[in-house]
Amino acid sequence: MTATPGAPERFRSGLRAGLGFGAAAFVVGISFGVVAEPVMGSVAPIVMSAVVFAGASQFGATAVLISGGDAATAIATGAMLNARFLPMGVAAASALRGSRLRRAMEGQAVVDASWALAARGEGGFDREVLLGGTLPQYPGWVLGTAVGVLFGGALGDPETLGLDAIFPAFFVGLLVAELSRPHAVAAVLIGGAIALALTPLLPPGLPVLLASTAALIGLRR
Repeated sequence: MTATPGAPERFRSGLRAGLGFGAAAFVVGISFGVVAEPVMGSVAPIVMSAVVFAGASQFGATAVLISGGDAATAIATGAMLNARFLPMGVAAASALRGSRLRRAMEGQAVVDASWALAARGEGGFDREVLLGGTLPQYPGWVLGTAVGVLFGGALGDPETLGLDAIFPAFFVGLLVAELSRPHAVAAVLIGGAIALALTPLLPPGLPVLLASTAALIGLRR
């Protein structure tokens, strides 16, 4: 009978897996910094990455600003994309330990890749894998953003480099990972139709927010 690995070994396992995600976060963070700096300036993108630490919401909010949308719509878009962390946090809550403050701090490790790494097939989450998996990703994301902001001018035009393709590629990647869920394809088709129909009529960002209502199809039993 195989013994269950101890907490240190599980943490190291998560850390090893997180190194690859940390490298990816660094590269994507560079692209975020390069594209966000002309819109937000040199300080705000770095602060945003340090505080928000969520690629989907940061890319989404920046895309709204680049398209000409206002700050309120950008914030609403980011909040909508981050709303997924509410059920993810509830699912992982039982694995966290200590006081409310400590549990709140450990809860900051709930990011997409680490959450998936820590999920157990029989239900529940592995706290050590969750923490270890996130540890390399945070500095990778923040440092990547700083490099993109500081040296983006030397890299050249984001469109020439193809960095403008990061936005759609990033979201397509998130979408593909979710297509196996019940009603996902129907939600995608309905949401896409709503966005296409409303884009010529409404200010930038609002069609995306309204298209998200297609996700309510998941409430069907």
